[in-house]
Amino acid sequence: MTVARRHTGATLADIRRLALALPGVIERPSYGSPGFRAGGKLFARLREDNETLVLRVSDIDRDLLLRTAPGIFYLTEHYKNGPWVLLRLPAASPAQLREHLTEAWRTVAPHKSLAAFDGND
Repeated sequence: MTVARRHTGATLADIRRLALALPGVIERPSYGSPGFRAGGKLFARLREDNETLVLRVSDIDRDLLLRTAPGIFYLTEHYKNGPWVLLRLPAASPAQLREHLTEAWRTVAPHKSLAAFDGND
């Protein structure tokens, strides 16, 4: 008998593993919690509740994510006018986390890092 494994969401360990695997990423605290930067620019940080990841996004991507996946993505008043979206870690699979961390990284990564990542170096 096969027992289906219940999805428990992404963890800080998942975030670290995925973010630090991207070229040029460093971890440095942001507002007292783990933050991830590329080219000196923040693209993701764990919120103090340890269940929410703040991700840098374009306005177009943010609106699309909020419309198509409201169970995973949301905003608070604080992030309403900035290039950020909030991701509910308990609702995100590791594959979704990888995809959205990579897209957030792309918004700030230096061109050389992007070229190396995409195999165009």
